[in-house]
Amino acid sequence: MQPSPDPSALPLLPTVGSNHVGMREFNERVVLQAIRAHGSLPKAEVARITRLSTQTASVIINRLLDEKLVLKRESVRGKVGQPSQPIALNPDGAFSIGIQIGRRALDVVLLDFTGALRWQSSTPYASPEVEQVFATIDARLREVDDFLGPELAPRLTGIGLAAPLTLGTWHGLESLLPQDAEAWRRTDMRVRLQAMTPLRVDFAKDTIAASVAELVAGRGRTLKSYLYVFVDALVGGGLVIDGEPHSGQFGNAGAIGSMPLGLAGGDERGAAPQLLGAASLVRLEEMHAQAGLELLAFSDERMLAAPYEAVTRQWITEAANAITFGVTGAACLLDLDGVIVDGAVSRALLAQLIEAMQENMTRYSWQGTQRPLLMAGTTGAAAKVVGAAYLPLHASFAPAHSLVLKQDRR
Repeated sequence: MQPSPDPSALPLLPTVGSNHVGMREFNERVVLQAIRAHGSLPKAEVARITRLSTQTASVIINRLLDEKLVLKRESVRGKVGQPSQPIALNPDGAFSIGIQIGRRALDVVLLDFTGALRWQSSTPYASPEVEQVFATIDARLREVDDFLGPELAPRLTGIGLAAPLTLGTWHGLESLLPQDAEAWRRTDMRVRLQAMTPLRVDFAKDTIAASVAELVAGRGRTLKSYLYVFVDALVGGGLVIDGEPHSGQFGNAGAIGSMPLGLAGGDERGAAPQLLGAASLVRLEEMHAQAGLELLAFSDERMLAAPYEAVTRQWITEAANAITFGVTGAACLLDLDGVIVDGAVSRALLAQLIEAMQENMTRYSWQGTQRPLLMAGTTGAAAKVVGAAYLPLHASFAPAHSLVLKQDRR
């Protein structure tokens, strides 16, 4: 469901510790991050990477072993000196649940401490109804608890919840019934879920959650600041600044779908159309329906085969033009290192969309600005729910930038 991390990628989360007194929790997180980023490491290598003293690194690792967050691998022989015993993350050291309340389905996953998928469920619906959705969530939480059993259930770190920030706003573009839209506008999803569980609940806009998945285990680990674009039923985005997800005071950061595609025309012509009107997958469905074609799943490979191909390529042209327009403005304003594009589509369709965007970017003048890298995301359709599951793991075990006392100057 998600790719294995690339050990050669250098993470932007801190992997340098501090030998100052009072930094126990931060140093533990730095050690865990170093092992997560580089794979199994001997104690001496952990000390080298984190720049902690050998004694400090050894004490921390022994403590993590006692807490069962890490484990020892088989000793490596054949080198000069004593055999080294690599230290690795313990998959059963911690677990987290990810929940995505989507416009088309409710998705729930369970990740272990290494980020591997251990359990998943998807419940489709025509229109999300508040009471039914939360009743289903309650049932899924019980199933996860039964799956883990009494020995592992206490190692649940928390629940990450991802959903559109304004689920009840777009019923004119979606199949969401008006009464359901109004019910969602009155519901605080995080508060509602927190009342159902003693576990910590972290909430993020669904596209911000998807950007977290890319940040922790994808291409985002090698970029300092980037815009994340996720093409779904409604296109949206997330923003990562200096290696940290950034949503802004009102959750507007990265909301590329709401960007206008031109100047407002005043009272006579009305407001400029928004980017989501051209680049969302509901538009692709609408175009197929107008052509008299049966509706397919967004990830269906037949989207690029006859008789769908001509319509799909027309949508690719329109969507690429719209997204490139938004990306260009964002790059000038935010000084981005890169733009990551992913979506609930087949990898072949995503590749063609990005290829069209690359071509479009050459048609803009970049005089006075640096053109950002454009690349495909690595997580795919599951990015939102996987990112949701990473939220509690990130909060509980990743080094916080606010705690950094010594910068990595490699």
